[in-house]
Amino acid sequence: MTTQVTPFVVTACGEIDFDTAPHLQRELSRALVEHQEVVLDLSEVTFMDCSGLGVLVRARNQADRSGRRLVLRGIGRPVDRILKLTGLGRRLAPATRPTTNRNPFVPDPEGGRAR
Repeated sequence: MTTQVTPFVVTACGEIDFDTAPHLQRELSRALVEHQEVVLDLSEVTFMDCSGLGVLVRARNQADRSGRRLVLRGIGRPVDRILKLTGLGRRLAPATRPTTNRNPFVPDPEGGRAR
């Protein structure tokens, strides 16, 4: 008998920067505790600075340490640019297969989730 894991999808929207990165970090950390596979959809991200990059690296490290799987999907120009500049593109490779369920998350500096 084979059990198929259904990925949990977190969708980041808008800017991921110093103000919003901690909220995304909490969401990803919680998802990686509760789910075997987490897909981070970055297709709606319009800007990402080094704070956002730090979130991606910490989430990848958490996934690796706990035996979970973190997959990046929808890497657009703003995210691709910082990954290329830092050389972290290979470490944080995007997904090659689509997933369907989504858990929308818009970083909100006031806390909570908005969309």
